Amino acid sequence: METSQIGNRAWSFAQVLRDDGLSYAQYIEQLTMLLFLKMADQLTESPYNRPAIIPSELDWKSLRKLDGVDLENHYRHILEELGKKDGMLGVIYRRARCEISNPAMLKQLIVNLIDKENWLSLSVDVKGTIYEELLARSAAESTKGAGQYFTTRAVIQAIIDVMRPQPSDRICDPAAGTGGFLTRAYQFVLDNYERDLDRDEKKAVKEDLVEAMELTPLAGRLCAMNLYLHGIGGDKVVVQAGHDSLAATWSKEYSMVLTNPPFGKKSSLTFVNEEGDAKQEDRVIVREDFWTSTSNKQMNFVQHIYTLLKIGGRAAVVVPDNVLFEGGAGETIRRNLLQKCNVHTLLRLPTGIWYKPGVKANVLFFEKREGRPEPWTTKLWVYDLRTNKHFTLKQDPIKREDFDEFVACYSAGNIYERKETWSEENPDGRWRCYDYEEILKRDKLSLDLFWIKDQSLTDTDSLPHPSILAQEIADDLETALEQFTKIAARLNITHALPEQGREQ
Repeated sequence: METSQIGNRAWSFAQVLRDDGLSYAQYIEQLTMLLFLKMADQLTESPYNRPAIIPSELDWKSLRKLDGVDLENHYRHILEELGKKDGMLGVIYRRARCEISNPAMLKQLIVNLIDKENWLSLSVDVKGTIYEELLARSAAESTKGAGQYFTTRAVIQAIIDVMRPQPSDRICDPAAGTGGFLTRAYQFVLDNYERDLDRDEKKAVKEDLVEAMELTPLAGRLCAMNLYLHGIGGDKVVVQAGHDSLAATWSKEYSMVLTNPPFGKKSSLTFVNEEGDAKQEDRVIVREDFWTSTSNKQMNFVQHIYTLLKIGGRAAVVVPDNVLFEGGAGETIRRNLLQKCNVHTLLRLPTGIWYKPGVKANVLFFEKREGRPEPWTTKLWVYDLRTNKHFTLKQDPIKREDFDEFVACYSAGNIYERKETWSEENPDGRWRCYDYEEILKRDKLSLDLFWIKDQSLTDTDSLPHPSILAQEIADDLETALEQFTKIAARLNITHALPEQGREQ
């Protein structure tokens, strides 16, 4: 069957289970755990004949022969026992639960979808594509699906195309989500270098090129399976699931960091006070290797990424707008980053491209350098892909070709030979250079740089289609409501209605 046919058939089961109360994200999770059982079983058979990594009493054959309540109970038992194992089994099954309440539906999924395909006979490209397609559909169909862990692949591919990872790189994503950055980086290396690599070098690329960290067990599970289906890691564990990247210094350094850290203003801790009331307080991260202490997650991730890089290491980091202009800790972090790194490129991303609505984000590109008195940043090049650009996830999704001009302007082969497209004569040019001295004069060292006039403010004929405009307004309102809800929760505001009959 073609990739799209298998993907469509797999997604049809998601629709059926959705009617039975299973969310899209839960379906992908259950599919992941069953699919791993099936593939592990196939590896023990001809022509692979590998030793079994799953005990016979917990393997695919033991599950396939059961029905009804016995099937459901045994599946729950398998998940519980495999979650106690080390290695890849632990990553895939730790804290896993059976979310399919109807044994008949579970049997259908086992017999009619997973057992009918010889998954190992499918090429790595096909398996990886099917799984990525399912992740994308889950992210698109529900805000409670994989969207919070799924970065739009067109954005990732453009970043990979300018970062140009090499076989000698060691690449880390400390907030890996479903592993999109790492699968695309791995594929880039294969596409450009595989024919020149010997057997040992290919093995090193497979096992050592990438490493992922992910806090949530669900996302860690999806990430591990995504990398596995793309042929990454083999039997070596390359996903640190349940790992809190901000909690402590990591023991290794990398030549490249590619990441889209979680958005959201702040982390908070809930505690019970002496009166027995639940309270929340901001979680301030304090680490000796950080430049400053703050409760802002994105600010902390920027500092953490700096600590992960070797001297000469490069990073591409998706950051929300507030990282570019907030004062206090934000200014301290930007000052240190500009001083200790060559912060050479900023890509202003458009709205309407994220599965979380209303997000305004950017990509910051920098290289870590050794210490010296003078700042390493001399010029910051900014590409504005936001002003007068309008995208939506479904009607007009962003595509890789929308980044073509940025990729050309970035000049990955020699970033010191760049040429501006902006000028006094061409004020709408999207590629502009700012000297370090100009940035120093800006309030709080703000990197929130833009210059193109918003046409919708001066020319009503240039407004986007009403459906796009309505979606942008809805996204902004949803984001505002979410922010106010969080503020109210932090302030512990209670609004008591006046008692009925009370004189006003």
